[in-house]
Amino acid sequence: MGFMGSDFFETPHIDRLADESMKFTAAYSAAPNCAPSRACLMSGLYTPRHGVYTVGDPARGNDRYRKLIPAENNRVLDDRFTTIADRFSQAGYRCASVGKWHLGQSPLSQGFQANIAGNQTGSPRGGYFSPYQNPQLSDGEQGEYLTDRLTTAACQFIKDNQGSPFFLYLTHYAVHTPLQAKKEDIAYFQSKPAGKLHQHATYAAMIRSMDQSIGRVLQTLREQQLDQKTIVVFTSDNGGYGPATSMLPLRGSKGMLYEGGIRVPLLIKWPGVTQPGSTTGEAVINLDLYPTFLEMTNIPVLESELLDGESLVPLLKDPQTRLESRSLFWHFPAYLQKYRGMQQRFRTTPVSVIRQGDWKLLEFFEDGHQELYNTRLDIGESKELSGSHPEKTQELSQALHRWQKQVKAAIPAELNPEYKPED
Repeated sequence: MGFMGSDFFETPHIDRLADESMKFTAAYSAAPNCAPSRACLMSGLYTPRHGVYTVGDPARGNDRYRKLIPAENNRVLDDRFTTIADRFSQAGYRCASVGKWHLGQSPLSQGFQANIAGNQTGSPRGGYFSPYQNPQLSDGEQGEYLTDRLTTAACQFIKDNQGSPFFLYLTHYAVHTPLQAKKEDIAYFQSKPAGKLHQHATYAAMIRSMDQSIGRVLQTLREQQLDQKTIVVFTSDNGGYGPATSMLPLRGSKGMLYEGGIRVPLLIKWPGVTQPGSTTGEAVINLDLYPTFLEMTNIPVLESELLDGESLVPLLKDPQTRLESRSLFWHFPAYLQKYRGMQQRFRTTPVSVIRQGDWKLLEFFEDGHQELYNTRLDIGESKELSGSHPEKTQELSQALHRWQKQVKAAIPAELNPEYKPED
C-alpha cells in the first residue's frame, strides 16, 4: 500500500486514513493464514485455546515429506467461545458481518444480527464476478464485482443504523485468490512502469478496488455525520500472497511464521483520542483488539472472561506510552504446502514462536532446531543468532515452553509412517 511505501500499488483512500489514524509499525496477526487469525481476532484467544490452527487439512503438502503427524485442527470456531460481536450485541450494538467469515457456516450464531456473504469458504466460490455461487449472497447483474457489492451492503448498513450504535465487520474476500479484477483496472496497471518490488497488475487492481471500497465507507460515515463518532480500524489477517507480491524487507509471506507472514498493517482512528498521523513501534497482536474494543466502549470485561490480549487504549491515548513487558506467541502445529516454484517442500512445518522485546525465537518440531533473530537490528531475519546468543535462546525457549503448557498447546510428536524423504 502507498502509506507503507509501495511505488506500484495505489491506495489513496487508505493513505488518507493512515494520515488520520495512529499507525502501528509492529502489528501482528496471531496466525500466518486466514481462519486461525480471524478466530483469534473474534475470540481474543491464542490458537491453542480454540484449536483453529490452520485452514482445512493440517497435513498439507506431499505426505512422504511430512515427518510428523500434525495436530488435529478445528475447522470452525466453536459457538461456545464468546466473540467480540457477542459482547457488542449484549451491550445493545447492531452487529453486521459483511464479506468473508471462514469460521463456520454463519456468523449469526456468534453475535451478529446481519450476515452478507459470509460462510465457511475462505475464497469466493464463484469468483469475484456475479453470479457468485454464494448461498449467503444473491447474484447481482452479470459481471458485478464482489468488492463493490460488499461495499454497497456495508454502506447501506451504516445508513440503516446511523441512529444507534453499531459494529460493522467488513472483511473483503479481496485480495484472496482467485486473482480477478476489473479489466479497466488491470489495463491501467499493465500500462504502469513496474515498481521496485511490486508489478503484478491484477493484484494491484484488486487492491485498488479494495481501497475504493474503504473510500466509499468513509464517505458514507461523513455523509451520515458519523465520521467523528465512529472508531475505524484497518488491518489484515496475514501477510501478502507470495506468488503475487513481495513483503521485502520482511522475510517470507502468507503461511510462514517469519515476519512477512505475520506482520500486518494496523491503523486505528479514534476521533478525539488518537493523534492524526501518530506512529508507534510497540509490538501488538490482533487479539489485542478484543479487550481494546471493550475498553473503548466502556463495556466491562466479565469475571468469567478469559482474554489473551491486552488493551491498547493507553497507547492510543499517548503514542509515547510503552506497554508493560510481555511476550507474543504463535503456535502452528501443522504443515502448509509450498507455493509453486518458491520453496523446496513446504511454506512451513510445525513450529512455535515467541517474540519478547526485540528478540524472536522459532522452534521447529520436526528436528527441534531453533532460530533466533533480533527484529530491531535485522527486520529481514537474515542473521540467525542462536549459536552466538545461547543464553537468550535458552531464556526464550523456556518462556515458550511455559506458555505452551499454560495454554495446553497440542505438540506434534508422532512420526508419520509415510515419511520417506529419500524415495
